[in-house]
Amino acid sequence: MLFFFLHSVLYKWLNIRSSSNCRNSKRVSMSTSPNTTVILYLISLIILSCTKFVIATNFYRDFNIWWGNGRGSIHDNGKLLMLSLDEYSGSGIQSYREYLFSKIDMQIKLIQGNSAGTVTTFYLASEGDNRDEIDIEFLGNLSGNPYTLHTNMYIKGSGSREQQIHLWFDPTTSFHTYTIIWNPFMIVIYVDGTPIRVFKNWESRGVPYMKELPMRIYASLWNADQWATRGGAIKTNWTEAPFRTWFRNYKARGCLWKNEESCSKAIKHDWYKQKQLDLRNLEMLKWVQRNYMIYNYCNDFNRFPHGLPPECSLDTPT
Repeated sequence: MLFFFLHSVLYKWLNIRSSSNCRNSKRVSMSTSPNTTVILYLISLIILSCTKFVIATNFYRDFNIWWGNGRGSIHDNGKLLMLSLDEYSGSGIQSYREYLFSKIDMQIKLIQGNSAGTVTTFYLASEGDNRDEIDIEFLGNLSGNPYTLHTNMYIKGSGSREQQIHLWFDPTTSFHTYTIIWNPFMIVIYVDGTPIRVFKNWESRGVPYMKELPMRIYASLWNADQWATRGGAIKTNWTEAPFRTWFRNYKARGCLWKNEESCSKAIKHDWYKQKQLDLRNLEMLKWVQRNYMIYNYCNDFNRFPHGLPPECSLDTPT
């Protein structure tokens, strides 16, 4: 629709200019102007190529509340999302679009008070048993105790790449920005602009990477008291339900899935070309790992008695 609208506007504009410049005021046929044809053709190519890269910013337009039976709701003309959880069900959203490589920002305000047993998620995932997934989970806790931010990477259905940190602020009193950058070279997760995790593309060294399957954006709130808080020792207190998590200022920049080649040509942004962290961000990542990391699969020798996963020895910042 955008193409045909702009095409018609340009056609009329060029026709008017041709007519006004003609001394005998006779209308000049568009078909007789090679320059006009070339211009229209170039405009067409530009518009069609631009439609491959999108910027999505509205919950109404870009997401489906795909489970929860009314426990999720969108407010403020699509700018604000609320997900809720009670003893019967949680709730969740799924993006209509699929992306191959993207930069996603989401501001989240987590459950206040006793959130033990609850899990709030924000993640990218493909479909099927052999899915790819970039996973961010917020594991609730008793009042006064810190949330655990849990991340994982699933590649072709295989996970077991967990890292966990405690946040250096209270994520329940105000909104904070959580960012996923996924490009052909690496995946970076940020909290308020501070990198907390990097997963690089080491396919050349035998480590699988996510680059073939398009992924949708998801967010959810659900009960996981069998494992979420202190290994399941603390259960969800349903007398404090419903629990609510708020989301706002969502922004997705990425390539709409067609094929890998089309996406690589469509994206010209810096985040897509980034191959490594700069020195400042690398120091920030080290700071998080030194002071706030509570679990790293790459340090769990008991879990991997026959040797750590190969990526653990490659380009580690610690």
